[in-house]
Amino acid sequence: MQQALKFTCLSIASAGICRAAPASFTGFVTEMTTVSTNHVFRVFASFDGENDTLLSAFQIHAFYGTTLPLFLHNDALTGGGATTLAGGWSPVFLLSANALDSFVTIGGSTGFASGNTTSADAGWGAPGLNQVQIPDGANTGVAGWFNSNPANLQGRVTETGRVFLGQFVVPNYGFLCATLQVSYDDGTAGAPLEFGSGIIGCPAPGAVSVAGLALVFCRRRRRESSVVMHFGAIDG
Repeated sequence: MQQALKFTCLSIASAGICRAAPASFTGFVTEMTTVSTNHVFRVFASFDGENDTLLSAFQIHAFYGTTLPLFLHNDALTGGGATTLAGGWSPVFLLSANALDSFVTIGGSTGFASGNTTSADAGWGAPGLNQVQIPDGANTGVAGWFNSNPANLQGRVTETGRVFLGQFVVPNYGFLCATLQVSYDDGTAGAPLEFGSGIIGCPAPGAVSVAGLALVFCRRRRRESSVVMHFGAIDG
């Protein structure tokens, strides 16, 4: 079995990039794991309220490089074979918990018969989530996804204070480095809609410097390589 390294990482945001309380959205957490020849990014929105409920994610925008990389898909639409030329982003297409598949979600469970109600907004350039790439350019970020049945509260925070937003798989020469916006409320009837934004991904030192962030690497283990990046919400 090939050995690799596991890192637990703490990120420190430079002055001015994080907004302060009382906003209950505190930023994004990106867990990066290297599996074989691929980087797997699992992205979460973090909140400080026990009933905060994520409603949508939108305007994903690559700011390191000109476009987001080619994402790997390994789902029901590819027949279980990994490819960057087929597949989709629906969380219900996932064949197994360990599949190296790229998908987006607003909380909820993944896989067939999961009942996940995540849908694509009009910015995807094709109906639904059944396309390989998120349309994104150097100056625009229009794609988004949302819970089409918010009454089911699948976007409510878990006991960790986080909501799962998606998994992005790229070859080991590619990186996910983007900004993203979210909408949410505090989970009570008639609660006002709130918004937040932040950074997802950015494991490459050069990309991190673009955002003015410093990464401090801590513990090292064997078997797999993973990095956890905590990014605060962007002010403004």
